[in-house]
Amino acid sequence: MSRDKNEKGIYKNLTAYGDTEFSRYLRRAFLSSAGYDREDINRPIIGIVNTSSDYNTCHRQMPEMVDTVKRGVLEAGGLPFAFPTISLNEILTSPTTMLFRNLQAMDTEEMIRAQPMDAVVLLGGCDKTVPAQSMAAISADIPAVQIVAGSMLTGHWRGERLGACTDCRRLWASFRAGELSQEEICEIEESLCATGGTCMVMGTASTMACLLETLGLMLPGGASPPHASGDRLKNCVASGRHAVELARSDLKPSKILTRGSFVNALTVLMAIGGSTNAIVHLIAMARRANIELSLQDFNDVSQKTPMLVDCKPAGKGYMEDFHNAGGMKVLLKELEPLLDPDALTITGKPLGDLLTTYQGPGEWQETIRRKETPLQKRGAIRAVFGSLAPDGAIIKAAAASDLLMKHRGPAVVFESPADAADRIDDPRLGITPDHVMILRNGGPVGAGMPEAGSLPIPKYLAEQGIKDMVRVSDARMSGTAYGTIVLHCSPEAAVGGPLALVRDGDLIELDVEEGRIDLMVSPEELKQREADLDLPKAPARGWLKLHHEHVLQAHQGCDLDFL
Repeated sequence: MSRDKNEKGIYKNLTAYGDTEFSRYLRRAFLSSAGYDREDINRPIIGIVNTSSDYNTCHRQMPEMVDTVKRGVLEAGGLPFAFPTISLNEILTSPTTMLFRNLQAMDTEEMIRAQPMDAVVLLGGCDKTVPAQSMAAISADIPAVQIVAGSMLTGHWRGERLGACTDCRRLWASFRAGELSQEEICEIEESLCATGGTCMVMGTASTMACLLETLGLMLPGGASPPHASGDRLKNCVASGRHAVELARSDLKPSKILTRGSFVNALTVLMAIGGSTNAIVHLIAMARRANIELSLQDFNDVSQKTPMLVDCKPAGKGYMEDFHNAGGMKVLLKELEPLLDPDALTITGKPLGDLLTTYQGPGEWQETIRRKETPLQKRGAIRAVFGSLAPDGAIIKAAAASDLLMKHRGPAVVFESPADAADRIDDPRLGITPDHVMILRNGGPVGAGMPEAGSLPIPKYLAEQGIKDMVRVSDARMSGTAYGTIVLHCSPEAAVGGPLALVRDGDLIELDVEEGRIDLMVSPEELKQREADLDLPKAPARGWLKLHHEHVLQAHQGCDLDFL
């Protein structure tokens, strides 16, 4: 396949007709039918990835954002071309958007490679769209600017400020416990999501926005403006202008991203008490950039980074509070001693130069804390290893119960998310608060890795006032969730990992401080159990078959092995 990488503008990535000049001639002819003249097509061409979708309420105002990016491109002398890709939405996709993250990454990468563009602006927001687009941009390696939809504004119910989806989970748990009536939960349902945009807590969407700004793939100040705000639209127009500058300077992701960039992102992840999902996304992005990143790197950074941002689910505030407190510029300034100042950004300047223009947290706000008064001194997210997870597992310690961080209890095993949904409220299981609930076959091969790891507290225990229990799985949980939940156990059950060998009553020992999670069963007994394993077979066709046969494990980022 012939693609001249030195070609620029509308003649880049020519259609293969076997006659180069005919390809150019035909391209001009069809563009003329759309009203483009020679002056238009001699400008730098800026592709704009448009993930608008009626199914994606998080991207409700995306058409307006696309129009604003186009304005910025035109102002800077470029020619904008918006094009669609898959749009992944968390709530209306079955069984989970994580199953399709790599498909969107492939779609986006191939459309960048196949169509003429000198730079690309990537508009995402909802959880998997941003990492998918970033993975694509890193692999395609053309100048790229990331924009996020931005978070919703908070809603209100009976005088209480509410936000999706940490409050969704808290109030649903209260309903299950009999503390809220059917009428009340229906009222809450109408109040949780007040505007378009992504979840307004420090869930996966907001976490990834903060990390993209840290990595230098987004314009400074772009992570935190709410979806409905003028600040969000101003970021869009500035990004459109800057994309034209990038096209002229040819500043690509390969020239920006270093190991220092990713360690900076790990530092911010810990400081914001961010989503555990960011771990698989960052590892996948780093691997696309040929940069090694491991769970041990996460632990090393976690041990020296204080948690400074007071946002749910690990704190009490919301993303609009973070934005009003100064957003990423203020946080990065406070973290300055822990950051690599030489990491380059799409501004063409290293992070250290930008930091000289930023100011730290003002005394008038409490959302972004100073290092001397953190919400937590260290360890917001931890990796744990042991006989139950030889390649590692993850726990969001900042959103867990202190009393359960060291726990030993008998297992109660659920074979799948569907099995858990069917049986978890059955009193005949005899689950007590000391039990460790095990969910397996929820990993990348077994189920596409859904957000099923935050198993609900059995209803009869919730009615007794039990709010948290140790839960362990090879699945993920939403970045908006909370509790003492061990996730991403690797290797997963569906490929024969130790999680597949657990039986009801086996003792499980968790010690987060020591970084350990163990199955207290002898190696001899486990070897006997291995003989009875019946691993799931690949689906018959299509994307599900390709994914099943080629997806990597959680500690490797869940990308496809050939990407």
